[in-house]
Amino acid sequence: MTEETREVMRKDKITIADEVIATIAGIAASGVRDVTSMSGNIADGIAGMLGKKNFSKGVKVEMGEKEVVIDLSVIVEYGCKIHHVAQQIQNNVREAVEEMTGMDVVEVNVHIVGVNTSKILKKDGEDSIKVIEE
Repeated sequence: MTEETREVMRKDKITIADEVIATIAGIAASGVRDVTSMSGNIADGIAGMLGKKNFSKGVKVEMGEKEVVIDLSVIVEYGCKIHHVAQQIQNNVREAVEEMTGMDVVEVNVHIVGVNTSKILKKDGEDSIKVIEE
């Protein structure tokens, strides 16, 4: 049997689940400085209460044959340059997903759904706001 015939007869297939892509994207996005958390739906909240670490929280994946579209909902730190953080998320997610899966990432859409203000304190009796530096 020739090599060409052998390749024609093979019908091997690799399938990557949406959840795998979402997990890769979630971890890549969470690693960006000033991303405080991912924002998910009620099912993600329940999983968190049950003690399950859900790396795909806040990530929606739409897959084609060899391409993928990723939507991420994130919460960022107060005071950051949101557009820079969003661009870094896009770069990190695209690079990680393409490198690990070989799929073409067509779009990485970043939705900033909140700003973490836990490092902000309002002084008693004053109108000024103080940002706590770490």
